Amino acid sequence: MVAWVVTLLCAMTLLPTAANADNPIIQTIYTADPAPLVHDGRVYLYTGHDEDGSTYYTMKEWRVWSSTDMVNWTDHGSPLSLSTFSWASADAWAGQTVYRNGKFYWYVPVKNRTSGAMAIGVAVSTSPTGPFKDALGHPLVENWEIDPTVFIDDDGQAYLYWGNPRLWYVKLNADMISYSGSPAQIPLTTQGYGTRTGNTSRPTLFEEAPWVFKRNGLYYNVFAAECCSEFIAYSTAPSPTGPWTYRGTIMPRQGASFTNHPSIIDYKGVSYFFYHNGALPGGGGFTRSVAVEKFNYNTNGTIPTINMTTTGAPQVGTLDPYVRQEAETIAWESGVESEASSEGGMNIRQIENGDWVKVKGVAFGAGAASFNARVASAANGGNIELHLDSVNGTRVGTCGVPSTGGWQTWTTVSCPVNGATGTHDLYFKYTGGSGALFNLNWWQFQAAGN
Repeated sequence: MVAWVVTLLCAMTLLPTAANADNPIIQTIYTADPAPLVHDGRVYLYTGHDEDGSTYYTMKEWRVWSSTDMVNWTDHGSPLSLSTFSWASADAWAGQTVYRNGKFYWYVPVKNRTSGAMAIGVAVSTSPTGPFKDALGHPLVENWEIDPTVFIDDDGQAYLYWGNPRLWYVKLNADMISYSGSPAQIPLTTQGYGTRTGNTSRPTLFEEAPWVFKRNGLYYNVFAAECCSEFIAYSTAPSPTGPWTYRGTIMPRQGASFTNHPSIIDYKGVSYFFYHNGALPGGGGFTRSVAVEKFNYNTNGTIPTINMTTTGAPQVGTLDPYVRQEAETIAWESGVESEASSEGGMNIRQIENGDWVKVKGVAFGAGAASFNARVASAANGGNIELHLDSVNGTRVGTCGVPSTGGWQTWTTVSCPVNGATGTHDLYFKYTGGSGALFNLNWWQFQAAGN
């Protein structure tokens, strides 16, 4: 798995110390094609999942993550996969989820098992984390092209865009699962999408992965440009259908992946640019990882050049240790994986001696008195060591984990805590014997005096 080799990254020039690294934002698996959604004060991040060791775009499911601070991301597992669509056979590629009228609609490209063509399906859920179900039982659109993105304008009209090598759009009806008229091509002119050299069949820079949004009355189309390797560019227009004007490069070619996939949101008054690269060990064009950067628009509305970093976006606020926190809420980790829990949600698993998890910016305030954790072990158990600011930093507590008789046989363990005051990065360091030690579902501190 990806996780067991993340520690190696710390020795690389790319990533001098784990304490300074928050990009890529997911390290337990390879992720690609980020599509964030802001809903009810939280960022939900929808991604693809590159299979370990893949030598092609081998993708069988989509994943969901969420955060309230842009650095600690909670794993919500896979609420949508190829098996959701009875008519799909392969290629769970780049999609996007939007919210409307109390429902979440996830538009994804998959291969139609009957025709062999790439088609766009739509799944629906009443929750941002699913489960999702096929809304139609058949493709919404089928024309061999990929990378759907949806934009809902201020007047309520929704537009579905997609394409590689062409760029298409269609007006969605209010039900979000049907459309009016026929799909239309957006003219790919050099004025609208820049000039590609040495390829007469594709004279413009547009390659794939459109992301359309509106800001201050101006429409933006951010896209992957000129394979391969791709860079990220953008165009603007006075309407959602054009005419488009090419504006230049956002993210130059970089990052050990020959593809890239952009998305942009505003959250808590700050603008964020999501992308993917090949920065994790074993990473590359078919084993990618999602990352994020904070940025500021220029005063004239243009987007500045954004380079990939290992530091990522700064934390927004702090994390409250005195409410239940999921063990799969992680800023950085070494060695662990996640799985569905018998108690609902997810838990972390494959915890071995020396593995660790960092949770960033934990606000202990006047101080914590004790720590509880929900654990399970079919082995001999082990220990949860609580360290501040680094994996070998000040230890403020140690909780023993017993054998519970099964990997999903859960019990709660408690231990005293001393010295956890103020705001710190919190490291869970796992120790014990050989092999898998235990699983961890959630944790919570109790404040002194409570």
